[in-house]
Amino acid sequence: MDAHERITRNTAEVVTEEEIETLADDPDGKRAYVGYEPSGVLHIGHMLTANKLIDLQEAGFEVTVLLADVHAYLNDKGSFAEIRSTAERMRDQFIAYGLDESNTQFVLGSDFQLDEDYTLDLHALELETTLARAERAMAEIKSGDSVKVSQAVYPLMQALDIPYLGVDLAVGGMEQRKVHMLARDVLPSIDREPPTSLHTPLIADLGTGEGKMSSSTGVTISMEDSREEIEEKVNKAYCPPTADPEPTEEGVERENPVLQVFEYHVFPRFETVVVERPEEYGGDLEYGEYDALEADLESGELHPADAKGALAAYLDRLVAPGREQLAE
Repeated sequence: MDAHERITRNTAEVVTEEEIETLADDPDGKRAYVGYEPSGVLHIGHMLTANKLIDLQEAGFEVTVLLADVHAYLNDKGSFAEIRSTAERMRDQFIAYGLDESNTQFVLGSDFQLDEDYTLDLHALELETTLARAERAMAEIKSGDSVKVSQAVYPLMQALDIPYLGVDLAVGGMEQRKVHMLARDVLPSIDREPPTSLHTPLIADLGTGEGKMSSSTGVTISMEDSREEIEEKVNKAYCPPTADPEPTEEGVERENPVLQVFEYHVFPRFETVVVERPEEYGGDLEYGEYDALEADLESGELHPADAKGALAAYLDRLVAPGREQLAE
């Protein structure tokens, strides 16, 4: 797998392809970043972008993880003391999950976002941005029904973080796309380069296959889960024998979240996936790539129940180091 393929695999979008190709031509020493609000325990959403960070490290990138304590405070997630304590715990969980500690820099937002130069540049961006434009950028990630002034400033800070962290590539889920497009629009107004960005897919709700998996509104997998809890959640997951389920009766589009988790979480981390089955049902199945597993599910060779059993086992292997770290 060459650098370009490793950088772009399992992505929903890159902006722009030409810029990504330039990075892939000489990735050694380039810097990529993801920002996370310190929120307690890593869940499957954090893990998806962390998988991409691991890909980037293997391609030659250095990685910065922004533990965004100021952003979390602006989004009403607690006091600074509480948020910073949570940030320290999350740092250890990311390392337990598989990020290369020697090649990962963890930065608190408050390390630079309270400095005078940053504040003056932020005010300059505020002068260039309408409230409606900022609200559109924040729409996917705001908390509450209405936008507070602090939340309108939030996406401008995300835009400004990119040049202040000195990174070459901004990484996030598709819910971050509007923020990265805002950054491309407004940063040139303060003589900063528009960022290259890479967006990972969103996993559908585990129980229904609809919308987006969310720890606040539905079932998700986190590092706090025991093996038994993971098995219970996965066994209840929506998993029709296809990668392209029919919409609901109300016309809502659906995905197969079991297959999505295999594609975006399991296969990027394991060279071979074994689905264990009794000999009377054909014996074990072994897969070296996701497409083969999907094809067997479509053909009926792989039963959804067997797929779920394997998924639970591999998810448990992924979260076990973090679970042990949390126990300590």
